[in-house]
Amino acid sequence: MATTTRSKLREYFHTEYQPGERKLVQKIDFFILTFCCLSYFTNYLDRSNLNNAYVSGMKEDLGFVGDQLNQINTCFTVGYVIGQIPANLSLHYIKPRYFFPSCMVIWAGLTMVTASAQNPQSIMAIRFFQGIVEATTFVGTHYILGSWYTERELGKRSGIFTASGLAGTMIGGFIQTGINSSLNGRNGLRGWRWLFIMDGIITIPVALYGFFFFPDTPSTTKAFYLTESERALAVSRVPPVEDRSPISWAFFKKSFSSWFFWGFVVLWIIAGETESFSSNALLALYMKSHPTIKYSVSQLNNYPTGVPAAGIISTLFWATLTDFLNGKRYLVGYFIGITGIVTSAMILVASKDPTNPASTSVVFGAYYWAGAVYACQATFFAWANDALRYDDHMFRAIVLAGMNLGSNAVNAWWSIVFYGASMAPWFIRGMWAMIATSILLAIWTAVLSYTTAKHERIRKAEFAQASGAGDHKSVTEFA
Repeated sequence: MATTTRSKLREYFHTEYQPGERKLVQKIDFFILTFCCLSYFTNYLDRSNLNNAYVSGMKEDLGFVGDQLNQINTCFTVGYVIGQIPANLSLHYIKPRYFFPSCMVIWAGLTMVTASAQNPQSIMAIRFFQGIVEATTFVGTHYILGSWYTERELGKRSGIFTASGLAGTMIGGFIQTGINSSLNGRNGLRGWRWLFIMDGIITIPVALYGFFFFPDTPSTTKAFYLTESERALAVSRVPPVEDRSPISWAFFKKSFSSWFFWGFVVLWIIAGETESFSSNALLALYMKSHPTIKYSVSQLNNYPTGVPAAGIISTLFWATLTDFLNGKRYLVGYFIGITGIVTSAMILVASKDPTNPASTSVVFGAYYWAGAVYACQATFFAWANDALRYDDHMFRAIVLAGMNLGSNAVNAWWSIVFYGASMAPWFIRGMWAMIATSILLAIWTAVLSYTTAKHERIRKAEFAQASGAGDHKSVTEFA
């Protein structure tokens, strides 16, 4: 047994590449991952700055009442949902090195405009349009990663990409703390307004980098740093599929009637809501409304950074482990199910004795642990990329966009119903919703893993047959 494990570890860490392939992977790692990670970092920096600004004086300055913070997030989510599928399909017609940076420049401008807001309603309008232009960042990048990397390489890269977004959330708290202490009052602007300005400025150089260096897809790349032989090698590394125009009734009918479309969309709808503790900044809201302790602005911004820190560690661990285990991404679903149930129970127990110092420790521990559920982002989207590797590129793009669309469509109202800011500090209704969601996730994971395993043999057989006969069926024909 020990010998087998050592052999697998040796095989995992010492991948055999064909001539020139290692250098190619190093190049695309550098140019694709650097841009994608920096883009997602600034993306999440922008998203988290709203919560950081809220607890750093924006709530009082703009007169927030009730659940207006959640309503702003809902406006962003509605725009995000509207932009999902159009943005991902746009990558079929507009080169990613033009499309991604253009969207970044627009959202950077909107972020800086937020600094001038005088009421919550203005921010609602701004965040709606930000949601539209930010729609392609997450799923669009996963589509690009699935176009360049092999199944054995994909999990780690997806994990690194997702971790970069969590780093944006984590560092955002420290940035707000620094801005509050150094720029608060400068030129008559409060620290939270400077946060939006600085976040927008940070985004612009990343967009320019992508415009000049992002390599598009293997079949369309004109990147100056790739030789002709490297471009041919990049194309040969991924299964060849027919490149059809997706804008047809037959394409959409086949896509939306596929079990794989709905299987992965429902998976991410459920899994997305298991991130609710973190995505709704419940720890910061708990601290803001703590029954006995009055936290400082720096504490309100710094203490919650432990949540994305736990997410980074969990994401990299599970992305690497599932690669090592030959793509067993479904294991993360069971881990998240257990995490959601236990952490919710911990907070429910703590709420029974809210003034006890031990209750505060339990709540902090639960929210930090709950940050580990972010591992599902990288692994579940890598799972979808793995399962659809032999299918039409645009069907894969539709599934990835549909996953995020479905999740955000539910999240648009889910956060208000179960995690409204007025429900702080205990969010009792949300705790029970998390327990139910976690149980459902474990069940759906089992169903989907059984189905994908069953069809994996069929897809590989079809691909092998296509290599000899020049024709193959898509996965939608088996669904």
